[in-house]
Amino acid sequence: MSSKVVLITGTSSGIGLEAAVGAARAGWTTVATLREPDRAGALRDAAKRAGVTLDIRRLDVTDPDSVTAAVEGVVADYGRLDALVNNAGVGHVGTIENETVEDVRRVMEVNFFGVVQTSKAALPHLRAAGGRLITVTSVGGVVGQPFNEAYCAAKFAVEGFMESLAPVVGTLGVTVSVVEPGAVATEFVNNIGLDPAEVIAAAGDYAEPLRAYVTRTQGQFANAAQTPEQVAVTVLEALTAERPAFRLQTSDWSRTFTATKLADNDGSAVLALTGAYLG
Repeated sequence: MSSKVVLITGTSSGIGLEAAVGAARAGWTTVATLREPDRAGALRDAAKRAGVTLDIRRLDVTDPDSVTAAVEGVVADYGRLDALVNNAGVGHVGTIENETVEDVRRVMEVNFFGVVQTSKAALPHLRAAGGRLITVTSVGGVVGQPFNEAYCAAKFAVEGFMESLAPVVGTLGVTVSVVEPGAVATEFVNNIGLDPAEVIAAAGDYAEPLRAYVTRTQGQFANAAQTPEQVAVTVLEALTAERPAFRLQTSDWSRTFTATKLADNDGSAVLALTGAYLG
Protein backbone atom coordinates (compact mmCIF):
# COMPACT_ATOMS: atom_id res chain seq x y z
CA MET A 1 0.00 0.00 0.00
CA SER A 2 1.29 3.44 -0.91
CA SER A 3 1.72 5.96 1.89
CA LYS A 4 -0.37 8.42 -0.15
CA VAL A 5 -4.10 7.99 -0.74
CA VAL A 6 -6.23 9.59 -3.46
CA LEU A 7 -10.00 9.47 -3.85
CA ILE A 8 -11.35 10.02 -7.37
CA THR A 9 -15.03 10.52 -8.23
CA GLY A 10 -16.76 9.50 -11.45
CA THR A 11 -14.50 6.62 -12.44
CA SER A 12 -16.88 4.34 -14.35
CA SER A 13 -15.44 5.47 -17.71
CA GLY A 14 -13.46 8.13 -19.53
CA ILE A 15 -11.22 10.58 -17.71
CA GLY A 16 -12.03 9.26 -14.24
CA LEU A 17 -11.25 5.67 -15.20
CA GLU A 18 -7.94 6.61 -16.81
CA ALA A 19 -6.97 8.92 -13.93
CA ALA A 20 -7.65 6.14 -11.42
CA VAL A 21 -5.52 3.64 -13.32
CA GLY A 22 -2.80 6.25 -13.86
CA ALA A 23 -2.69 7.20 -10.18
CA ALA A 24 -2.44 3.56 -9.14
CA ARG A 25 0.31 3.01 -11.69
CA ALA A 26 2.16 6.00 -10.21
CA GLY A 27 2.13 4.33 -6.80
CA TRP A 28 -0.86 5.95 -5.12
CA THR A 29 -3.37 3.98 -3.10
CA THR A 30 -6.34 4.80 -5.30
CA VAL A 31 -9.94 4.80 -4.16
CA ALA A 32 -11.99 4.85 -7.34
CA THR A 33 -15.60 5.84 -6.71
CA LEU A 34 -18.73 5.78 -8.83
CA ARG A 35 -22.44 6.27 -8.31
CA GLU A 36 -23.43 2.78 -9.45
CA PRO A 37 -20.96 0.07 -8.42
CA ASP A 38 -22.54 -2.41 -10.84
CA ARG A 39 -21.09 -0.24 -13.64
CA ALA A 40 -17.52 -0.90 -12.51
CA GLY A 41 -16.82 -3.61 -15.09
CA ALA A 42 -14.80 -1.43 -17.45
CA LEU A 43 -12.86 0.02 -14.52
CA ARG A 44 -11.97 -3.42 -13.18
CA ASP A 45 -10.93 -4.59 -16.63
CA ALA A 46 -8.70 -1.54 -17.15
CA ALA A 47 -7.03 -2.06 -13.77
CA LYS A 48 -6.42 -5.71 -14.58
CA ARG A 49 -4.86 -4.86 -17.94
CA ALA A 50 -2.60 -2.28 -16.27
CA GLY A 51 -1.63 -4.69 -13.50
CA VAL A 52 -2.78 -2.33 -10.73
CA THR A 53 -5.09 -2.60 -7.76
CA LEU A 54 -7.97 -0.20 -7.18
CA ASP A 55 -10.19 0.15 -4.13
CA ILE A 56 -13.61 0.60 -5.81
CA ARG A 57 -16.35 2.18 -3.68
CA ARG A 58 -19.73 3.85 -4.08
CA LEU A 59 -19.99 7.63 -3.94
CA ASP A 60 -22.92 9.67 -5.25
CA VAL A 61 -21.87 13.32 -5.22
CA THR A 62 -25.51 14.45 -4.99
CA ASP A 63 -26.10 12.46 -1.78
CA PRO A 64 -24.47 14.05 1.29
CA ASP A 65 -24.67 10.83 3.30
CA SER A 66 -22.95 8.91 0.51
CA VAL A 67 -20.19 11.53 0.31
CA THR A 68 -19.60 11.51 4.07
CA ALA A 69 -19.61 7.71 4.25
CA ALA A 70 -17.10 7.40 1.41
CA VAL A 71 -14.64 9.99 2.70
CA GLU A 72 -14.83 8.86 6.33
CA GLY A 73 -14.55 5.24 5.24
CA VAL A 74 -11.34 5.94 3.36
CA VAL A 75 -9.82 7.74 6.34
CA ALA A 76 -10.93 4.97 8.70
CA ASP A 77 -9.35 2.29 6.50
CA TYR A 78 -6.14 4.06 5.48
CA GLY A 79 -5.61 6.62 8.21
CA ARG A 80 -5.30 9.53 5.80
CA LEU A 81 -6.46 11.19 2.60
CA ASP A 82 -3.82 13.03 0.57
CA ALA A 83 -5.77 14.04 -2.51
CA LEU A 84 -9.26 14.37 -3.90
CA VAL A 85 -9.95 14.44 -7.63
CA ASN A 86 -13.43 15.80 -8.36
CA ASN A 87 -14.23 14.29 -11.75
CA ALA A 88 -17.89 13.24 -11.57
CA GLY A 89 -20.07 15.34 -13.86
CA VAL A 90 -23.00 15.38 -16.23
CA GLY A 91 -23.36 16.91 -19.70
CA HIS A 92 -26.26 19.04 -20.84
CA VAL A 93 -27.34 20.74 -24.05
CA GLY A 94 -30.23 23.18 -24.17
CA THR A 95 -31.36 26.79 -23.95
CA ILE A 96 -33.45 28.24 -21.17
CA GLU A 97 -36.54 29.15 -23.19
CA ASN A 98 -36.94 25.51 -24.17
CA GLU A 99 -36.26 23.91 -20.79
CA THR A 100 -37.23 24.29 -17.17
CA VAL A 101 -35.39 25.90 -14.31
CA GLU A 102 -35.40 22.45 -12.71
CA ASP A 103 -33.35 21.17 -15.66
CA VAL A 104 -30.74 23.79 -14.85
CA ARG A 105 -30.87 22.96 -11.14
CA ARG A 106 -30.15 19.30 -11.87
CA VAL A 107 -27.00 20.23 -13.81
CA MET A 108 -25.87 22.55 -11.02
CA GLU A 109 -26.55 19.87 -8.41
CA VAL A 110 -24.12 17.41 -9.96
CA ASN A 111 -21.50 19.67 -11.53
CA PHE A 112 -21.30 22.36 -8.85
CA PHE A 113 -22.87 21.34 -5.56
CA GLY A 114 -21.49 17.81 -5.91
CA VAL A 115 -17.99 19.28 -6.10
CA VAL A 116 -18.68 21.55 -3.13
CA GLN A 117 -20.08 18.70 -1.02
CA THR A 118 -17.20 16.33 -1.71
CA SER A 119 -14.54 19.02 -1.25
CA LYS A 120 -16.03 20.07 2.08
CA ALA A 121 -15.96 16.51 3.35
CA ALA A 122 -12.37 15.98 2.24
CA LEU A 123 -10.80 19.27 3.32
CA PRO A 124 -10.13 18.49 7.01
CA HIS A 125 -8.19 15.42 5.93
CA LEU A 126 -6.41 17.24 3.08
CA ARG A 127 -5.32 19.90 5.57
CA ALA A 128 -3.94 17.23 7.88
CA ALA A 129 -1.95 15.73 5.00
CA GLY A 130 -0.89 18.95 3.26
CA GLY A 131 -2.69 17.50 0.28
CA ARG A 132 -4.17 18.26 -3.11
CA LEU A 133 -7.70 19.30 -4.15
CA ILE A 134 -8.07 18.77 -7.91
CA THR A 135 -11.20 19.35 -9.98
CA VAL A 136 -11.80 18.47 -13.61
CA THR A 137 -13.72 21.42 -15.05
CA SER A 138 -13.75 22.31 -18.75
CA VAL A 139 -12.84 25.02 -21.20
CA GLY A 140 -16.56 25.64 -20.72
CA GLY A 141 -15.66 26.91 -17.27
CA VAL A 142 -13.80 29.77 -18.92
CA VAL A 143 -15.62 30.49 -22.18
CA GLY A 144 -19.41 30.34 -22.31
CA GLN A 145 -20.67 28.38 -25.32
CA PRO A 146 -23.98 28.26 -27.20
CA PHE A 147 -26.62 25.83 -25.95
CA ASN A 148 -24.40 25.07 -22.94
CA GLU A 149 -25.89 27.65 -20.60
CA ALA A 150 -26.51 25.36 -17.63
CA TYR A 151 -23.33 23.34 -18.15
CA CYS A 152 -21.09 26.39 -18.51
CA ALA A 153 -22.80 28.13 -15.60
CA ALA A 154 -21.97 25.16 -13.38
CA LYS A 155 -18.38 25.00 -14.60
CA PHE A 156 -17.96 28.78 -14.23
CA ALA A 157 -19.25 28.37 -10.66
CA VAL A 158 -16.76 25.60 -9.92
CA GLU A 159 -13.86 27.65 -11.24
CA GLY A 160 -14.90 30.72 -9.25
CA PHE A 161 -15.33 28.62 -6.13
CA MET A 162 -11.91 26.99 -6.49
CA GLU A 163 -10.12 30.19 -7.49
CA SER A 164 -11.52 31.86 -4.38
CA LEU A 165 -10.79 28.87 -2.14
CA ALA A 166 -7.22 28.26 -3.34
CA PRO A 167 -5.44 31.08 -1.48
CA VAL A 168 -7.45 30.41 1.68
CA VAL A 169 -6.65 26.70 2.03
CA GLY A 170 -3.20 27.42 0.62
CA THR A 171 -2.36 29.16 3.89
CA LEU A 172 -2.97 25.79 5.56
CA GLY A 173 -0.96 23.69 3.12
CA VAL A 174 -3.58 22.48 0.62
CA THR A 175 -2.85 22.92 -3.09
CA VAL A 176 -5.83 23.53 -5.38
CA SER A 177 -5.86 22.94 -9.15
CA VAL A 178 -8.48 22.89 -11.90
CA VAL A 179 -8.00 20.82 -15.06
CA GLU A 180 -9.58 22.23 -18.23
CA PRO A 181 -10.11 19.77 -21.10
CA GLY A 182 -11.66 20.65 -24.43
CA ALA A 183 -13.45 17.99 -26.45
CA VAL A 184 -12.70 14.51 -25.10
CA ALA A 185 -13.66 11.24 -26.78
CA THR A 186 -15.48 9.66 -23.83
CA GLU A 187 -18.87 8.26 -22.89
CA PHE A 188 -19.66 11.71 -21.42
CA VAL A 189 -21.18 12.91 -24.70
CA ASN A 190 -23.23 9.74 -25.10
CA ASN A 191 -24.38 10.02 -21.50
CA ILE A 192 -26.14 13.32 -22.23
CA GLY A 193 -28.80 11.04 -23.68
CA LEU A 194 -30.01 13.26 -26.50
CA ASP A 195 -31.12 12.33 -29.99
CA PRO A 196 -29.83 15.31 -32.04
CA ALA A 197 -32.52 15.07 -34.70
CA GLU A 198 -35.26 14.88 -32.08
CA VAL A 199 -33.87 17.82 -30.11
CA ILE A 200 -33.52 19.97 -33.23
CA ALA A 201 -37.06 19.13 -34.32
CA ALA A 202 -38.37 20.29 -30.92
CA ALA A 203 -36.28 23.48 -30.80
CA GLY A 204 -38.79 25.78 -32.50
CA ASP A 205 -37.25 29.13 -33.41
CA TYR A 206 -33.89 27.87 -32.16
CA ALA A 207 -33.76 24.93 -34.57
CA GLU A 208 -31.36 26.34 -37.15
CA PRO A 209 -28.76 27.73 -34.74
CA LEU A 210 -29.00 24.49 -32.76
CA ARG A 211 -28.48 22.47 -35.96
CA ALA A 212 -25.35 24.51 -36.72
CA TYR A 213 -24.06 24.01 -33.18
CA VAL A 214 -24.68 20.26 -33.23
CA THR A 215 -22.98 19.86 -36.62
CA ARG A 216 -19.93 21.81 -35.48
CA THR A 217 -19.71 19.93 -32.17
CA GLN A 218 -20.10 16.49 -33.73
CA GLY A 219 -17.24 17.36 -36.09
CA GLN A 220 -15.04 18.52 -33.24
CA PHE A 221 -15.61 15.39 -31.19
CA ALA A 222 -15.10 13.17 -34.24
CA ASN A 223 -11.94 14.83 -35.55
CA ALA A 224 -10.21 16.85 -32.85
CA ALA A 225 -11.05 15.25 -29.51
CA GLN A 226 -8.40 14.21 -27.05
CA THR A 227 -8.40 10.73 -25.60
CA PRO A 228 -9.23 10.23 -21.92
CA GLU A 229 -5.69 8.91 -21.46
CA GLN A 230 -4.26 12.22 -22.67
CA VAL A 231 -6.40 14.21 -20.26
CA ALA A 232 -5.51 11.88 -17.40
CA VAL A 233 -1.85 12.80 -17.91
CA THR A 234 -2.72 16.36 -16.90
CA VAL A 235 -4.72 15.14 -13.90
CA LEU A 236 -1.64 13.18 -12.81
CA GLU A 237 0.48 16.30 -13.26
CA ALA A 238 -1.80 18.14 -10.82
CA LEU A 239 -1.54 15.19 -8.46
CA THR A 240 2.22 14.66 -8.53
CA ALA A 241 4.02 17.84 -9.61
CA GLU A 242 5.98 19.57 -6.87
CA ARG A 243 4.19 22.86 -7.49
CA PRO A 244 1.30 22.38 -9.90
CA ALA A 245 -0.34 25.43 -11.45
CA PHE A 246 -3.80 26.38 -10.31
CA ARG A 247 -5.15 26.23 -13.87
CA LEU A 248 -4.05 23.40 -16.16
CA GLN A 249 -5.27 23.09 -19.75
CA THR A 250 -4.94 19.64 -21.29
CA SER A 251 -3.87 20.48 -24.87
CA ASP A 252 -2.53 23.23 -27.09
CA TRP A 253 -6.07 23.72 -28.40
CA SER A 254 -7.53 24.22 -24.93
CA ARG A 255 -4.72 26.64 -24.03
CA THR A 256 -5.38 28.69 -27.18
CA PHE A 257 -9.15 28.61 -26.66
CA THR A 258 -9.06 29.71 -23.04
CA ALA A 259 -6.45 32.35 -23.87
CA THR A 260 -9.10 34.18 -25.87
CA LYS A 261 -10.48 35.09 -22.44
CA LEU A 262 -7.60 34.58 -20.04
CA ALA A 263 -4.40 36.53 -20.35
CA ASP A 264 -3.35 34.68 -17.20
CA ASN A 265 -3.44 31.14 -18.56
CA ASP A 266 -2.07 29.30 -15.52
CA GLY A 267 -3.90 31.34 -12.87
CA SER A 268 -0.72 32.45 -11.07
CA ALA A 269 -1.34 36.19 -11.43
CA VAL A 270 -4.85 35.93 -9.99
CA LEU A 271 -3.70 33.81 -7.07
CA ALA A 272 -0.78 36.14 -6.40
CA LEU A 273 -3.24 39.05 -6.30
CA THR A 274 -5.82 37.41 -4.06
CA GLY A 275 -3.23 35.64 -1.93
CA ALA A 276 -1.79 39.05 -1.02
CA TYR A 277 -5.16 39.87 0.59
CA LEU A 278 -4.31 37.34 3.30
CA GLY A 279 -1.07 38.87 4.49
